Amino acid sequence: MAWTNRRAQELRERAEQVIPGGMYGHESTVLMPAEFPQFFSRGKGARLWDADENEYVDFLCAWGPNLLGYGFEPVEAAAAAQQARGDTLTGPSEIMIDLAEAFTGMVSHADWAMFCKNGTDATSMAMVTARAHTGRKTILVARGAYHGAAPWCTPRTAGILAEDRAHVVHYDYNDADSLADAFKAHEGDVAGVFATPFRHEVLADQHDALLEYALAARALCDQTGALLIVDEVRAGFRLARGSSWSALGVQPDLSTWGKCFANGYPISALLGSNVAREAAKQIFVTGSFWFSATPMAAAIETLRQIRETDYLERLVGAGRRFREGLQQQAASHGFGVRQTGPVQMPLILFDDDPDFRIGYGWVSECLKRGVYLSPYHNMFLSSAHSEADIAQTLAATDEAFEALKKRRGSLQPHPALSALMAGH
Repeated sequence: MAWTNRRAQELRERAEQVIPGGMYGHESTVLMPAEFPQFFSRGKGARLWDADENEYVDFLCAWGPNLLGYGFEPVEAAAAAQQARGDTLTGPSEIMIDLAEAFTGMVSHADWAMFCKNGTDATSMAMVTARAHTGRKTILVARGAYHGAAPWCTPRTAGILAEDRAHVVHYDYNDADSLADAFKAHEGDVAGVFATPFRHEVLADQHDALLEYALAARALCDQTGALLIVDEVRAGFRLARGSSWSALGVQPDLSTWGKCFANGYPISALLGSNVAREAAKQIFVTGSFWFSATPMAAAIETLRQIRETDYLERLVGAGRRFREGLQQQAASHGFGVRQTGPVQMPLILFDDDPDFRIGYGWVSECLKRGVYLSPYHNMFLSSAHSEADIAQTLAATDEAFEALKKRRGSLQPHPALSALMAGH
């Protein structure tokens, strides 16, 4: 079936009437090429169908929650069984305890768990816990890092007061000296330090965490009594079966989790060591749907799959085939590309493309050939990405490179992206 977006345009027009901007937050396609669909009808495995029934091999994975494949049957069966018994009740199901036991048993630094819904919930709980533990105000956050959409951390400042983030201080990721300087400038008042497992900002190359930086973060927190918080919401369980910084020999005091540990069901978590247990007991955080049992059942089964299957090895294998194939294709077609970050969370940017017009043109060509990619954000693979999916993807990307060569002279910068970059 030929690619079309007629239905997509109709839905956009309807949405504009009843939803501000037609969509909001990270689900908005305002920064994507105009052809990109806003609404989807279904997903299965690594495949996604939009409202026009165009089929894609999906490399966004619902922006991360799809780890094992859309509609992964063991998880769906566990969720359906719990849904039949009850979901949101007057109190939680006992499976909340089962989930906490399973989760803390998999993450080496964790002695306890608290569950919520979104990554922002978890990171905000971590911030409050650090302040309750220390009695201090200052929270150190890497410049450009994303930790959610609450007033203290949202990247967009409309409606945000300076007071909302008056005690949030920035340092440079991977720069131990910058972090030490931030501690010194706020000596005696640092409550916690946020760090992501690796540097994964938008519109910029990704970078692994340097051992020197991770060790410095741990040492500075130990010396001052501040809490080290590793934000695993985006990367958790795509890099490792436990804490992402365990390979560096660094254990945080708190870690925040979300996206994929229930394979798409809405749940997130704050995990912590015993050092912060009393503080976590003191804070008041809650939500009407935070204790829903169905996502917890889905999470228990997802964690079992993480522990007992080769999901991670399949993720890495698919990511390597994708990266190696793309690198060969780009070279053969005369394009310089930079593929950074873990292969299971790839980011693809073009050389000599300051306004991203080449990257945008390429992903547009890929979209029309059945591959859904992002031109500016890290992507995600699932363990459902099969060899056949990667082969089909590489056939499409090869054609996209060829088409891009023909269009290169007529490519234009994306207006919304240009406005955003000018604002920064």
